[in-house]
Amino acid sequence: SIGFAVVAVLGWMVTFVALKGWRVLNWEFVTTDLRTVGAVDEGGGVLHGIAGTLQQVGLATLAVVPIGILTAVYLNEIEGRMARPIRFFVDSLAGLPSIIAGLMVITIMTYPVAGYKGSIALAVLTLPIMTRTSEEILKTVPDGLREASLALGAPQWKVVSKVVLPTARNGLLTAAILVVARAAGETAPVLLTTGYSAATNWNPFSGNQASLPVIALTLIRQPNQAQINRAWGAAMVLLIFVLLLFVAARF
Repeated sequence: SIGFAVVAVLGWMVTFVALKGWRVLNWEFVTTDLRTVGAVDEGGGVLHGIAGTLQQVGLATLAVVPIGILTAVYLNEIEGRMARPIRFFVDSLAGLPSIIAGLMVITIMTYPVAGYKGSIALAVLTLPIMTRTSEEILKTVPDGLREASLALGAPQWKVVSKVVLPTARNGLLTAAILVVARAAGETAPVLLTTGYSAATNWNPFSGNQASLPVIALTLIRQPNQAQINRAWGAAMVLLIFVLLLFVAARF
């Protein structure tokens, strides 16, 4: 019954967003931005948010996936003297509120805002998830494979690179996809670190850069229906993106 309730709530949320966002969802909506569109005008789209989300999440993923996997290898395969404090640090970081990550970035790096600063905040949030998930996946690799390889005289680094990681490859890929889905939906850290822009900014290292969650949050608070409709449209595009990632992780 609990599982049915969870599925029912999820289905209600997806349906609610779809009913609100379908009216503006078309090809123009995903290929144009709001640079020349007035607040009460019809038309325009969320290209600036799509570009920002893909770049910010992409940069964060490029950093998080290799670091997370290497850290998991150290914790599970090497188990050196620093394994316990690193595991404690990772577990503590996993409970960090998302807005704190944004505040940390803007405190250390100061203004002006830029897309890459949002990527750093997203990396701070998702690194512990990638690390802990990868560690659990590495634990599923049978010890017999390690022992057989070591018995044949293979050094540990070769056992890890040629046996353990290839065996866990599908699980690690799934973990990476789930991390991308988590990062794509974050709002608070990118709101503080990337700002908002109605124009498409293809350079994450200079200037304000929008993202889909920030667009939805910004426009839903506007006092006219056209902006509210765009906000629901942005939410629907984000929802579709995340659902596709979860489907990819499943298959």
